[in-house]
Amino acid sequence: MTGTGDHEDAATYGATAQAAIRRPGRWWGRKGTAAKVESYTRISFHLFPVAQLVTALLSLTPVPARSALPVAGALLVHVALGLRLTGQALDWVAGRRARPRRLLYAYMACGFAGAAIAALVLVKLPDDPPATYYTACVGTYVLFLAFSCGLGVLALRTHRQSLVAVAVATFGGWLLGSALLPAPAAAALALSTLLSAGGLTLASRFSIWLLQAVYELDEARHTRARLAVAEERLRFGRDLHDVLGRNLSVIALKSELAVQLARRERPEAVEQMAEVQRIAQESQREVREVVRGYREADLYTELLGARGVLSAAGITCTVTGTPTGLPRPVQAALAWVVREAVTNVLRHGNAAHCRIALTVVPAGPRAEGRPAVAELTVENDGVPSESAGSSGSTGGHGLAGLRERLAAEQGTLEAGPAGKSAFRLVARVPVPADEVAESGVPGETAERARQELE
Repeated sequence: MTGTGDHEDAATYGATAQAAIRRPGRWWGRKGTAAKVESYTRISFHLFPVAQLVTALLSLTPVPARSALPVAGALLVHVALGLRLTGQALDWVAGRRARPRRLLYAYMACGFAGAAIAALVLVKLPDDPPATYYTACVGTYVLFLAFSCGLGVLALRTHRQSLVAVAVATFGGWLLGSALLPAPAAAALALSTLLSAGGLTLASRFSIWLLQAVYELDEARHTRARLAVAEERLRFGRDLHDVLGRNLSVIALKSELAVQLARRERPEAVEQMAEVQRIAQESQREVREVVRGYREADLYTELLGARGVLSAAGITCTVTGTPTGLPRPVQAALAWVVREAVTNVLRHGNAAHCRIALTVVPAGPRAEGRPAVAELTVENDGVPSESAGSSGSTGGHGLAGLRERLAAEQGTLEAGPAGKSAFRLVARVPVPADEVAESGVPGETAERARQELE
């Protein structure tokens, strides 16, 4: 359970996130891992038709304009359909729309039509044309077939369908070569078509597989986080049951006894009702403690809970140090810091690692009258450097509330950037010398507790 309400932002992170949103140039840094992979995949596939257009136009440069114009027109239509198919096919892979069947069929048909036009231009060339004419037309022919397969497989369901598409493209290359070229040249054309179409198809299928794997991992991460929240709700329900179950049973029994005594006009009925009132007030106080998170609010429990929640969210969490032997008020104050810091890590930024360290700094022989200090450090990455630098040290509602709680124990709180893309929160609470001496921190008990945390 977090100590602050859901509407309470950890202002240092919230303000920096809003500042980053106002900078369009920082859009990549604000994306999660799955969104980054999807954006990279979309950009890469949209470059495929552009590469086809540039390569084909450069290849058609030696061909006379009268012969090249029909091929160039088919090429422009094919590229436009390819750009549109890429966006819709990736939306289909992400589960955001239906499969674009009609657009796929139109794109494949346009590709084969463009290849046919390139073949006709090759047939209609004048007798004994320059070798560059053959190279331009054959290259354009292969580009139509290869890119039709490479982008078309984005909207195909199975690997078998992709293999069929590559086989059809290869057969088309062999067909043209056998009709117009000698046998060795025809075999070379079929092989080049196979390698081009197969390579683009393999790259497309692998990219789609990788993108789907990233989607599944991201969904699994969110599911683990939801399960962690559900587990915390169950714990909260068990706490309420433990608090109210016994007390309500006692209240019911004593109320029934008071009714029976009142019917007999016995003075003990007043005593029983007074006891009922006391138990009811005690239950109300305990429920408030559960809701506010005070019940079992020791630092040891919070450190274990923080590591579990962060791990469930896919964040590597390292916990060092142990709260064994610290006074109860100090543990309660630092427990609030752990809760708020973990909430900030989960809500803001894109953290991959989080370090929580608890140490007790002795007063030293020269620091007469100065108590030892319990120091809690929470540091995480995933915060944009410009956002971390503009966060400031004043904080907002969440950090301000922590400062107030620590001030009650003469403690302090520091929050700010810790190098590039990192944020650090440090809380210090003084520990009376006699308390430290009695606790034996650090010692054998502390070492055993540290091993349990690890």
